[in-house]
Amino acid sequence: MPRDSIAGGASERSPLLVHQQFSSPESSQSASASSTSSSESGDNKSIRSFSKPPTDEESRAANGTIDSQLQQASTAAVARIIVVLLIGVFISNADGSLVLATHPLIASEFNDLSASSWLFTSFALAGAATQSLYGKLSDIYGRKALVLVAYGLFAFGLVVVGLGTSMWQVILGRVISGAGGAGMTVLVSILITDLVPLRQVASWRSYVNVVATTGRSIGGPLGGWLADTIGWRWSFFGQAPLIVLAMILCWVVLPSHNPKRDPKEPLNSAKGGSRFARIDFLGAALMAAMILSFLLPIEIGGVKVPWKHPLIPGLFGLGIVLAVLFVMTEAWWAKEPVLPLQLLRQRDAVASYLIMAFQTAAQLGMMFSVPLYFQITSKASNTMAGAHLAPAVVGNALGGIASGLLIRRFGRYKAIVVLAAVFSSLSYSLLIVRWRGHTNWWESLYIIPGGFGQGLAQSALFISLQAAIDPAHTAVATSALYLTGTIGMIMGLAGVSATMQETLRRGLDRRLLSLGFGHIKRGKIIHKAVSDIGYVQNATGAVGEAVLGAYIEGIEYTHVVSLGCSLLAFVGSLVLQEHKL
Repeated sequence: MPRDSIAGGASERSPLLVHQQFSSPESSQSASASSTSSSESGDNKSIRSFSKPPTDEESRAANGTIDSQLQQASTAAVARIIVVLLIGVFISNADGSLVLATHPLIASEFNDLSASSWLFTSFALAGAATQSLYGKLSDIYGRKALVLVAYGLFAFGLVVVGLGTSMWQVILGRVISGAGGAGMTVLVSILITDLVPLRQVASWRSYVNVVATTGRSIGGPLGGWLADTIGWRWSFFGQAPLIVLAMILCWVVLPSHNPKRDPKEPLNSAKGGSRFARIDFLGAALMAAMILSFLLPIEIGGVKVPWKHPLIPGLFGLGIVLAVLFVMTEAWWAKEPVLPLQLLRQRDAVASYLIMAFQTAAQLGMMFSVPLYFQITSKASNTMAGAHLAPAVVGNALGGIASGLLIRRFGRYKAIVVLAAVFSSLSYSLLIVRWRGHTNWWESLYIIPGGFGQGLAQSALFISLQAAIDPAHTAVATSALYLTGTIGMIMGLAGVSATMQETLRRGLDRRLLSLGFGHIKRGKIIHKAVSDIGYVQNATGAVGEAVLGAYIEGIEYTHVVSLGCSLLAFVGSLVLQEHKL
């Protein structure tokens, strides 16, 4: 095998590691041969007379050994990098399920249970504003620098949440953590794509999914236990030292080379101006403002202001205007768009984005409702409410592993995406039919297919996107995939929260009216029911039954929202075209 062929193979496999690989034995042999040749020009003819050229078999064996050594070194280096990154993956996913398990308690401390969804929405909105920037920033400044920035933001946000003395301060901390968490998620996938061939990406991502699932499985019960014992604030304070440790390890282990930029390119090249000027901050700001404009009406409509209030259509109209400005900016203004519009001209890329958004919206809607359901119906502690999320996250891990193995074995992904939507739809249908207030342990496992479907979809959609796009757009396309997942999470949580609040208020008002309560009394009871989980758990008699029934009805309709999103994902999976891997 020629020397440049070996080097090319190593480069294709692990572009970030090319500059860290040891010199190949063949190179050493070439240097030695050159040295020997010079000395042979003297009086060493006797040595030359005893040597003989290697046979073809010997050459193939030597080259095979070289290739094997390079592959083993590359695989070990990849594994070392990914193991370090998995610390951040574990913590960020544990944080997510921790908030899912404790959000009623946190919001109730500030008498604002109806706003508990903002603990997730603010995190996701910050992620949407920054997630697409991480891919571009890492292309310019390198992956390592952006990983450290993401970890630092996440840790700072945790401290702000822990110190918060009002709901808006806690939400501010979630915004800061969300800006860091976005990078912790997307940069791992970008680094894996940098390090290994496309066909092996799903397999490596399956390990990431296992660690993420473990974090989500532990985070919920652990956060609930901490809330029941020493207080929910320590569940955030305790994460910060672990993040600092992860930053130190990343600083030591991650390679500094940036494969997307020529290291010889000056910081202020004539071609692109300063590196800082190449960043599409305007596009990112417009996109975040657009999402917020569409999100706010869903969150406040029917809760803070009536749906007929002029503010609702005004915000939707503003969102449309911002969407037009965003498209114009990306098309004609941005030097390096945060979302290249050519990606949206590829049907399979768009299909992958939409499926990811709908699947994530459905899954997060369910995960938001599950802890609240068990706290309402069985007066479960925060620890037990968090533990009820475990079946879904275990299903998610199994789905991710199965997806990676199947794609690596058969090189196909469309059928996996279709099955993902089928499994998810089955799960939400069972929840609608069977979760009516008296749920046994067997029925509590109905959330497993939903998690399994999401795990299948995440790995398969990542591969479907990479197979459909130009490799030059890998980083920004990956960021856009996670962005659509984040948007799906925002809209799913907002839709579920708005549906539950509207259904809860109307259902409770109807039940209280049938009990003979007047308008003022009904208003007070409804306000307490939507503000404090403790009031809901301690309500007794006819009022307690009315509150319980209204909550069960509201949560049932949230599963209808999840089912609708899952069915839309199923339709999208049918039009997805399969590409050869």
